[in-house]
Amino acid sequence: MLRLLNIEFHKLKYSRSAKVLTLTYFILITFIALFASIEFNIGQINFRLADQGIFNFPYIWHFNSYIAAMLKLFLAIVIVSMMSNEYSNRTLKQNLIDGLSKKEFVLSKFLTVLVFSLVSTLFLFIVSLILGLSFSDFTEVSIILSDMEYLVGYFVKLTAFFAFCMFLGILVKRSAFALGFLFIWWIIESITYGVLKWKIFRGTDTADHIARFFPLESMANIIKEPFSRLNAFKAAANQLGSEFEKDYGIHWYQLLIVIAWTAIFVFFSYRLLKKRDL
Repeated sequence: MLRLLNIEFHKLKYSRSAKVLTLTYFILITFIALFASIEFNIGQINFRLADQGIFNFPYIWHFNSYIAAMLKLFLAIVIVSMMSNEYSNRTLKQNLIDGLSKKEFVLSKFLTVLVFSLVSTLFLFIVSLILGLSFSDFTEVSIILSDMEYLVGYFVKLTAFFAFCMFLGILVKRSAFALGFLFIWWIIESITYGVLKWKIFRGTDTADHIARFFPLESMANIIKEPFSRLNAFKAAANQLGSEFEKDYGIHWYQLLIVIAWTAIFVFFSYRLLKKRDL
């Protein structure tokens, strides 16, 4: 495995775009602290995120995981470009000539995906821990260690999304078209959900139960938006006379669905490459 990773990182080392995008991604994660200075105006309610305890433990694990996951497109471009470069630079064919099997090739790409996801998760953990220890009102060890399942969800979500990008990179061969296909797939899921929700299963929750098995939707469901947990949103809801209840937890079946999609993407990446005449 180390040999396969060494091959992949040797290729990335000479890719300027990969370096820039990866560095941009990690820099943006460190800029999460800038959200503390943002002031929101909702009617007569004015508030800053910093005043709502976004850096308090354990809420910070949820908030930072959600925000960082929104930035995953930067690394997705790296993954897609990594695949397209194999075809444009003919390194894939050369690797196979040099004795690398197609199975090893796909494995090397997936190992790279795992490393990207793992490093990103560790970096998010360090940034969140520093911000939490600096600004949180609660620093007891038991509180700090609670809700850390959001980091697990973040890792699983990133791995699945990058595996999907890897599959699209092999399928389409061109990074721009692969990213375009990713956007089209999101539109297809949205339209399908809309038809199920408002036409076929109108007035029931059946469409929501079906949609949670969609690839992108299942990934999105792992880490739900954290903003409605803030005191300001709860206060606004109370003023409007409505009660807001939402399940923010990460459940095992959500992770299982996304892990299953990850395995499917890797399997079909291999099957596609195996059948393709290079």
